Amino acid sequence: MKKAISLFCMAALAVIFLCGCQIIRIEEEPRQPLEYELVKQDDIPRELYALIGEKKAKEFQLTYQSGEELYLIKGYGRQMSGGYSIQVEELGLTSNAVFFRTKLIGPTDLGEAGGEPSYPYIVIKTAYRKETVQFE
Repeated sequence: MKKAISLFCMAALAVIFLCGCQIIRIEEEPRQPLEYELVKQDDIPRELYALIGEKKAKEFQLTYQSGEELYLIKGYGRQMSGGYSIQVEELGLTSNAVFFRTKLIGPTDLGEAGGEPSYPYIVIKTAYRKETVQFE
C-alpha cells in the first residue's frame, strides 16, 4: 500500500514538472561585423598585461575596459613549443551580445615546434559596447 501511494505521488510530481516544460526555439539574429584593432604587446595597458601574465598558464578569456575602449583577450594556455598563431574568425554584434571567435593555429615549420613552451594569446581593441561578450 505504501509503495502504491509513493509511486502515485512520484507520478503526480513528474506530471506537474513536465507540464511546466516546453521547447523554446531560439533563432539567432544575423551578426553585424565590428571593427577592431590587434594590439601589440608594447601597447597593452600595464594593468592588463600584468593580469595576462597571471592567467597565461591556463586557457583564459578576459574583457577589459579602458575609457571608451574595450579590450578582448583570448589565451590558449601553455603550449609545448613556440610558433603558434591566433586567427580572429569573427567579431560580431547582435542586439544582445558581442561574439568573439578565434582559432589557434599550430606551428607550420618543424623548427618552430621545438624549444621552450609558449603561452599564445591575442588582444584586440574595439569601441566600448554595453552588450555582454560571448567567447566562442
